[in-house]
Amino acid sequence: MKFVTKLFGEVDIDENKMLTFEEGIIGYPHMQRFFMIHDAEQENRSEISWMQSVEEPAFALPVINPLVIEPSYNPSVEDELLNQLGEVGEDGYLVLSTLRVPPDITQMTINLRAPLIINPQTRKCRQIIVEDEQYSVRFPAYDVLKKNGEKKGE
Repeated sequence: MKFVTKLFGEVDIDENKMLTFEEGIIGYPHMQRFFMIHDAEQENRSEISWMQSVEEPAFALPVINPLVIEPSYNPSVEDELLNQLGEVGEDGYLVLSTLRVPPDITQMTINLRAPLIINPQTRKCRQIIVEDEQYSVRFPAYDVLKKNGEKKGE
């Protein structure tokens, strides 16, 4: 299926890979269907991917595996919330966090307080709010990403 986005132009998407957030995402309850955009052909691709809204072609969120930024990230999530995503396969859930990228890129942060939980088997997703105070909404990310990029370039 062809889809025209504001940021990425025309892209081909596989409807079988559509992600569904039945309750939407925080601040955007009407946005319930998304697909992922990343450069799968690039050997040393960035750790950052984009979650593109189907409902709003101009809306795409930069997302990343939070373990890239904070290796000890391990929030507690109630089983009841996860059960709503359906039977999970042996690979478990995919957890992503949104990035905030201001004009001064050195101030980039990751939201560790409201991760996106994705069941790759069912493609059902949910954004949750972690109760643990140790996880910040604006955890610094730029220095870690810069360091990781330098390691790849070695």
